[in-house]
Parts: sequence; structure tokens; C-alpha cells
Amino acid sequence: MEPGSPWPSSQVFLNVGRSIIPGGKKYTTTIDTLTQREPDSMLAAMFSGRYTVSTDDKTGMIFIDRDGKHFRHILNWLRDGIIPMLQDSDYQELIREAEYYQLLGLIENINANLCNRKDKDAPVVELTELTRKEVIQIIQSEKVRFRGVNLSGLDLSKLDLSYVDFSYACIQKTNFSRANLNKAKFGDAEAGGSIFEDANLRECELIGADLHQAKLDRANLQSANLQDACLTQCSLCDADLRSAHLQSAKLSGANLQGANLEGANLKGAKLNSANLQDANLQRAYLREVDLRDSQLEGAKMGGANLLGVIR
Repeated sequence: MEPGSPWPSSQVFLNVGRSIIPGGKKYTTTIDTLTQREPDSMLAAMFSGRYTVSTDDKTGMIFIDRDGKHFRHILNWLRDGIIPMLQDSDYQELIREAEYYQLLGLIENINANLCNRKDKDAPVVELTELTRKEVIQIIQSEKVRFRGVNLSGLDLSKLDLSYVDFSYACIQKTNFSRANLNKAKFGDAEAGGSIFEDANLRECELIGADLHQAKLDRANLQSANLQDACLTQCSLCDADLRSAHLQSAKLSGANLQGANLEGANLKGAKLNSANLQDANLQRAYLREVDLRDSQLEGAKMGGANLLGVIR
């Protein structure tokens, strides 16, 4: 179909799989299903009439080179707004598919469901201040919450702190360098000036966290949720932020030189005066992002959504 032309039929026939031979999963759906629930998604854009979409001359099907097994969950979400009941590992696979299709609502609902599961299982530690030795003793025995705990200034480098809940904690100028913080929670934590260099923060929850002037150089923040986080004047050189969620994040004056932000969601983020030299912003969602006075020399922006960008 040529760009600018209306879609010729209300029905759409899709072949979703990793290879054309022997073929993927076959689906039949409608234009309304693909475009109405998540109008800013890649699928909605594909069938908006603005782009050329190739169909098979014999079958009339559109081939999508993605996981056909999980696409039924994608369609069920678009039809009814329902997420499936899956194992955590299957949810992670579904999140990867949702990130590819830029289905932000589905991603948020899955993450909320996973957080609710963990909250029910995690024991609670209600303490005001701990030493490094006490932290090590606790994490060796069980997964705990450090909600509201004062850990400011401690050296927690190189520790395995995966899944630990630091929500609302005071961790200013704390050293987490090279620590394993996979899927840890830092929601609304006060972490100004903390060090996360070379740390594993993959799939971490940092919603609303105050990380101003923190050092996150070379940190792994793949698929981390930093929505509404304060990252002003942070150092994120060469950080891995692929598919990270940075909606409305404050990144004014941040140093993101060489950072990988491919597929990241930065809708409404403040990136004014930020250093984005040589950063990878391919397929990033930059709608309504403030880029005034930012440095973009050498930045890769192919396929990025730049609608409403402020420059």
C-alpha cells in the first residue's frame, strides 16, 4: 500500500514469525483493533496510511518478523485491555515484544502486575540506619525491603542486591559501583550524588527517584523504569538504557555521551542542555521532549519518534 492512501479494507491478515519459511502464526484482525487502544504505537503507525506496508501478492498477508507465539497476547490487549496470566519469564518475553511495538500501556500494566507479585512475597525490614556489615548479613539470609532506611554514605559496592526494595530510602552519596541491583526498587528514593558506575540496574524500578548528580557511567539500565525521576546533571556516559522508560524524567544538564537509548521511551522528558554526543537514539520515543541547547553531534536518531520535540 502506498503512503498517504487509506487502508483498503477494515480487515488485516498478519503472518507473524521468525522466518517466512515454513511460516509463522497467522492472525486476522481489524484496523480499529490495531490503532485505537494505543494510537501512538508502531502498529497504529503502520496501519495509519502514512507508511508503505508490503503485502504478499498471493495471500494478501503482511509479514512481521517477530515472535508469533506472543502476538496473540498483543492482540488480546489491543482488543480488550487484558493482560494474560503468565510466568515471570514469559512476561519478560512479552515485554520485549511490547517494547518493539511501542505498546506503552501494555508494558506499564505488566510491570505493575509483576510489582504486585513481589510485594506480596517480600518480607519487611523496618530500620532507620544500617551499616555495610548489617546489610550483608541481611541479604545473605533473605530478600528484604529497606524501605525508608538511611544508607547514606555507605560503601555497598560489588554486593548482590538484586530484587531488594530501597523505596523511599535515603541513599545519598552511597557507593553502589559494580553492584548487582537487577530488578531492585528505588521508587521515590533520595539518591543524590550516589555512585552506580558499572552497576547492573537492569529492569530496576526508579520511578520518582531523586538521582541528581549521581554517577551512572557504563551502568546497565536496560528496560529500567525511570519515569518522573530526577537525573539532572547526572553522568550516564556509555550507559545502556535500551528500552528504558524515561517518561517525564528530568535530565537537564545530564551527560549521556555515548549512551545507548535505542528504543527508550522519553516522552515529555527534559533533556535541555544535555550532552547526547554519539548517543544511540534509534527508534527512541522522543515525543514532546525538550532538547533545547542539547549537544547532538554524532547522535544516531534513525526511526526515532520526534513529534512535538522542543528545540
